Amino acid sequence: MKLNKKAFDHAKQLIRDGKTVKDVRDDWSEHAPSAEDENEFLEKHGYGEYSEWYLGADDEHPDDQKGHYKFPYGDFKKIHRCAVISAESRAAQYDHDDIREALGQLLERIDAD
Repeated sequence: MKLNKKAFDHAKQLIRDGKTVKDVRDDWSEHAPSAEDENEFLEKHGYGEYSEWYLGADDEHPDDQKGHYKFPYGDFKKIHRCAVISAESRAAQYDHDDIREALGQLLERIDAD
């Protein structure tokens, strides 16, 4: 698992543009895109744009499969604070330190905004 730097840059730009939802951690289960939402986004935008919404890249899966992309941080429109918190906790749990640190930086930026 490695940090998807393109997604990290995209997330920082969303924060700069004010495209954030300042929700609480437990909201992610309700705010996360459904599998149907993901498939619709993929059909319209392809894996290039899809990848920008996931901070982790799992090289055990090809980059043209949804399984390659881990640690979502938004709903394909805005970055969600709840998603960042949830992903940061999961990254720490599995010792993905670079991803955890990136998520921590995003959370700081969201909270400072």
